Amino acid sequence: MAQISKFPASQAARKKPARRADAEVPQLVAAANPGLDLATGSSAPQESAKSLEKAIGSQVRMLRRAQDLSAAELGSASGVSLGMISKIENGQISPSLSTISAIAGALNVPFSSLFSSFEEKRDCSHVKSGQGLIIERRGTKVGHIYELLGAALGGDIVVEPYLIDLTDDAVPYASFRHAGIEFIYMLSGEIIYRHSNHDYRLLPGDSLMFDSAGLHGPVQIIRSPIKYIAVIIYPRQAS
Repeated sequence: MAQISKFPASQAARKKPARRADAEVPQLVAAANPGLDLATGSSAPQESAKSLEKAIGSQVRMLRRAQDLSAAELGSASGVSLGMISKIENGQISPSLSTISAIAGALNVPFSSLFSSFEEKRDCSHVKSGQGLIIERRGTKVGHIYELLGAALGGDIVVEPYLIDLTDDAVPYASFRHAGIEFIYMLSGEIIYRHSNHDYRLLPGDSLMFDSAGLHGPVQIIRSPIKYIAVIIYPRQAS
């Protein structure tokens, strides 16, 4: 019988760690973070249940800012100390009913309105295909057609998702500028898209995310039809 020689693995092979399968990653993360619910692959922090104190505090702050009042002014109008107002808005204490009533009176709102944000209400925007709000650009931006695909009704952050079509007669325009950040995902066509002093050739499946305070926009249409998703995110201004 022929003898089979066993050659030792090379030193490099012996030292090279075994590559973990991608499927093992969630289990490893979960093991390192007991109790973590891996609902998605996002690194966004988990949403904790809002306590009544925090709900009242956030509502008081929102109403105060909406009326352009400082915390000191609200305290003076309600007869509640500035320190107490600060603690209430930060959800650090549980205010008495008389204190809540005094603050509601100073804000000229119903007593119950300070509890409204404690209810579990979450924004959800459903837009059927082809039924988004259409915004057709004119003037120097002719041929840029925006379809708004959803809208957030509350919160500190505004998210505006658009489906953008550039018609065959679309005029190149690279002078868009606004607050926040923007994310673009190409669906069809081919364009040169400029952000600040850099040009990017975008093909279907390509994406681009940038600080939208810099001048930006499509500068050259290479292949039609042009269609892409643009998501604009910026802080909501207090009204």
